[in-house]
Amino acid sequence: MTEPKTLLSGLGIPESPRWHDGRLWFCNWIEQQVVAVGMDGATEVMAVQVGRLMGWSIDWLPDGTLLTTGDKLRRYTPDGGAVVVTEQGANEIVVDSRGNIYMNGADFDFAGGEAPKPGYIKLLTPDGELRQVAEDIQFPNGMVVTPDNSTLVVAESFAGRLTAFDIAEDGGLSNRRVFAEGLGPDGICLDDEGAIWTSTGENTVVRVAEGGRILDRIELGANQAPFALATGDGNLFILTAEWRAADGMTENLDRLTNGPRTGQVLTLRTR
Repeated sequence: MTEPKTLLSGLGIPESPRWHDGRLWFCNWIEQQVVAVGMDGATEVMAVQVGRLMGWSIDWLPDGTLLTTGDKLRRYTPDGGAVVVTEQGANEIVVDSRGNIYMNGADFDFAGGEAPKPGYIKLLTPDGELRQVAEDIQFPNGMVVTPDNSTLVVAESFAGRLTAFDIAEDGGLSNRRVFAEGLGPDGICLDDEGAIWTSTGENTVVRVAEGGRILDRIELGANQAPFALATGDGNLFILTAEWRAADGMTENLDRLTNGPRTGQVLTLRTR
């Protein structure tokens, strides 16, 4: 596999990438922007996020309505206005093709150094019912739903594993099982063959099959931490920012927030 190339740089903390309408959309944390970028590197700010500097993500309803998480779940109107859908806050989000909205989170101040608490996944159905469908998630992060709406996979960052659930007709989750472990998953993405691209917890991303077999591996530069990944139009997108392993959480976050913008979008062809 070829070396990644830089598509975009000078970002805050790029997160939650999604391939949508022929471009890569992502959250530019710190700057509080939803940005779309084409393969020519041309960018467009598509929305301005309200609320958190960090810890929010995007996805779309089947009708094309943009959603953002954060302190609340919001939908964006054609004129760019934001409307609160539910007061429920969340870290990551994924929407299935039936319009079920899955949101995950954990009720502790991660950035502030508060002691961890088990997280959860909550479901908001198309008719507006909000209920919890999974618990005891060890810092839930990226999530994906298979194209047939049968399986949800979530990254449990603090446990170093990917966890899969069966999705019932009513959107509920069951048959919890380990998809792969021994990783350092953050933002994840699913490829056309059902494998998942994820980080290892270092400066490496891997493509892993259910059961844990590593199919591909990409090494990044020193201090280049992969925060999230996406696929689209035969490309893999790796969103990174500088992270110094020798420094503590507070120091790294302070530098990312107040220092030079080191975030990048890297890309390489996968087919």
